[in-house]
Order: sequence, then C-alpha cells, then structure tokens
Amino acid sequence: MARGWESKAVADQIEEGNQPRGPQAPEITPEERQKKERLASLLLSRSRLLDQLERATQPAHRNMLLNGLKAIEKEIEEEGR
Repeated sequence: MARGWESKAVADQIEEGNQPRGPQAPEITPEERQKKERLASLLLSRSRLLDQLERATQPAHRNMLLNGLKAIEKEIEEEGR
C-alpha cells in the first residue's frame, strides 16, 4: 500500500528532528561544570556585597562587608586559576 503525502511529510519531519543540528557544544566534565557553578556563585556573592556596601553607613558594618569582599575576591582569583 502506498504511503500518503501527509504521512510521508510527517515521517520526514520526525527524521529531521532526530538528526543533530549544527555543531554541538563540547561536553564538559562534572568538575568543570562544578567549577563554573562555584565561580558564578562567588560572582553573585561579590555583587551582593558591593550592593550592601553602597548602602552601609555604620563603620563596623562597612568593615565587615569589606572583609567579606576581600575574601570573596581571593576565592574568585583562586577559582580562576
């Protein structure tokens, strides 16, 4: 029995959908993914600290935020290596 025009078009669409499209991004290892996630988390923490530092008025609070900022920046530098 001959296949109808519509069923052939659907079959072609399914086949095209199963084929890879363009160049695939290289797979990253779990360690690399964890490192990227850690760096993103550190950058977010740094951003939050900078935001809080802009609004802080008490010297003791500002010192605490500055110390936290130094620690975060040190970790960012170590992660970047």
